[in-house]
Amino acid sequence: MSVSLHLTRRAAAALLAPAVLVALAGCGDDGGDRGAAPPGTERAAQPPAPAAGAVDVLPGMPPVLDPKDLYSADRPGALSPVVKDFPSRVYVPNTGSRTVSVIDPETYKVVETIDVGDQPQHVVPSWDLKTLWVNNNRGHTLTPIDPGTGKAGKAVPVHDPYNLYFTPDGKHAVVMASLDRQLVFRDPHTMKIKKTEPVSCYGVNHADFSIDGRYFIVSCEFSGELLKVDTLKMKVVAQRKLPLKGAMPQDVKISPDGSTFYIADMMAHGMWVLDGDSFAEPKLLPTGKGCHGLYVSRDSKEMYVSNRGEGTVSVFDFGRKKVAKKWRLPDGGSPDMGGVSADGKVLWLSGRYDSEVYAIDTRTGAQLARIKVGSGPHGLAVYPQPGRYSLGHTGVFR
Repeated sequence: MSVSLHLTRRAAAALLAPAVLVALAGCGDDGGDRGAAPPGTERAAQPPAPAAGAVDVLPGMPPVLDPKDLYSADRPGALSPVVKDFPSRVYVPNTGSRTVSVIDPETYKVVETIDVGDQPQHVVPSWDLKTLWVNNNRGHTLTPIDPGTGKAGKAVPVHDPYNLYFTPDGKHAVVMASLDRQLVFRDPHTMKIKKTEPVSCYGVNHADFSIDGRYFIVSCEFSGELLKVDTLKMKVVAQRKLPLKGAMPQDVKISPDGSTFYIADMMAHGMWVLDGDSFAEPKLLPTGKGCHGLYVSRDSKEMYVSNRGEGTVSVFDFGRKKVAKKWRLPDGGSPDMGGVSADGKVLWLSGRYDSEVYAIDTRTGAQLARIKVGSGPHGLAVYPQPGRYSLGHTGVFR
């Protein structure tokens, strides 16, 4: 049964958003380092000041710099001082090898292999940008990696961490406990449980937050459902079955203007287009067989859509609301999860069933490199990337 609850995304634009970010604690290698100021108070490349008519955001959340483009802090080279000295690397979790392959994007070569836990699924940047968390799903741990040194720290016990997100105010980590059928809200530093929210759907896996941060949309892979979750209350407030038998929703991404959520679906072979506020029945937009990962370009004009079942990447035009072009890997493959380079010129994707990683030119769609890694590469993280803070997954930055 579908239930919907209308939550207002935008409040009346009577006041300007505060110009100073709230000071939040950081995540160190051991979950410590609590005294750091939040990233984004100073920047190597300064974003615009918050615009008039700014969004009334979740308390404690940094202001939305541009209500027409919530990715405006993610421009090429706009690295936070927190990450500007980190070496550029691509971190690839190999689910079948219990390892993370570390690639130098300049040479396209694996420069290190890090042993982690059983079935690592995603490499996730922390809210404060200081730590990369490896989600060891069946090992029931999170392994912290210091992106400054590339060294792994002591694993933290966390049950069923398929994926990991952070609330926009930085107060909670949200573990997508897929097989446990739970959303687990944890302290983002110690990973101690703050609240467990049971869900009736099966296979919670990916999410994205509304422009004001007050709710987020979650995909349930194995039951073909979507959830709407109140961020402040840490509670599911609506649930919807997708209108296709056998639907298998995956990655979730919000449009730059905050009006629309796109949900990749492997079995529907396209993206569901959803109004998050009304949570009304979404419509399907075909992209390609095995539609899986969604990545916004550095200019916020396009979104790269990996089609795992046919070895292609569809390029979705936000302005025209349609797929503008499609790139095909020359030797086939299984493009899965990944991210965009800091300069926006390269799209990096794991080859889930081929033990390889693809580097793709975002201007031409040409394959730049095909790199052998471990078994079952999945949610790779390109790091560092522009942005003031991370919402998690393989790198969702604002």
